[in-house]
Amino acid sequence: MFYGVLSLLAVPFVFPTWWMITSSFKPISEIFAFPPELWPSNPTLDGYVGAFTAQPFAHQYFNSMYIALVVTIGTMLFSSMAGYAFARIRFPGQNLLFLVVLTGLLIPSEVTIVPLFQLFNSWGMIDTHWPLILVTTFGAPSVLATFIMRQYFITLPVELEEAARIDGLGRWRIYWSIALPLSRSALAAVAIFTFLNVWNLYLEPTVYLQTPELFTLPQALTRYTDAYGGEMWNIQLAAATMTALPVLVVFVFAQKQFVEGLAQTGLKG
Repeated sequence: MFYGVLSLLAVPFVFPTWWMITSSFKPISEIFAFPPELWPSNPTLDGYVGAFTAQPFAHQYFNSMYIALVVTIGTMLFSSMAGYAFARIRFPGQNLLFLVVLTGLLIPSEVTIVPLFQLFNSWGMIDTHWPLILVTTFGAPSVLATFIMRQYFITLPVELEEAARIDGLGRWRIYWSIALPLSRSALAAVAIFTFLNVWNLYLEPTVYLQTPELFTLPQALTRYTDAYGGEMWNIQLAAATMTALPVLVVFVFAQKQFVEGLAQTGLKG
């Protein structure tokens, strides 16, 4: 009965995804048929073929993938170092500085987008991927990642560092050889959270990028229109399916590490 109730409650969340995937194989005439069909009666791959022929979708897919991977690795590295410093190193103004860092979570990205655009424009980085990499690696997502890593490192026993110092290890070796390997669950949570955030970025690519070959997937999905500005629904749904499925697969296989990482850092809600 418990699993039956859960399955029933999951229907409103699963059905839109199911409709998106099945409709990507339908002709346009069947997508909005009433009553809606749960399975395409005349399946076709025209939507998937059109996704790659209407614009450089393969290149845009690669752009999103490599930017997400670079930002995820950079965020894991810098947030773990900052989190370890705030958790294990005592220095004057430590709590005040950490409070200043946390205020980055309170500032919407829309507030800083104009000054950042002017800054990157003065550096000649507009219509490149550098703004997307730098802003997301050192912006608000990195602040949250730093908070998660700090909360985890606080829980590490002090005796581990004391034993490492007796063995002659310095601060960097303690972080790299002891603290970092023990924080795999927290790092997994940071990696999943960061990857999903970067993968779904829309505002920043829209502001900084102008060349279709440099677009990322969320920006590319809005460009599937016909000569009259109408939506090409079958192509959009096919492109959206290819965009969403890899993330869903990653989360399904990594959700255990994600939940464990958040649980061990003490985050709730």
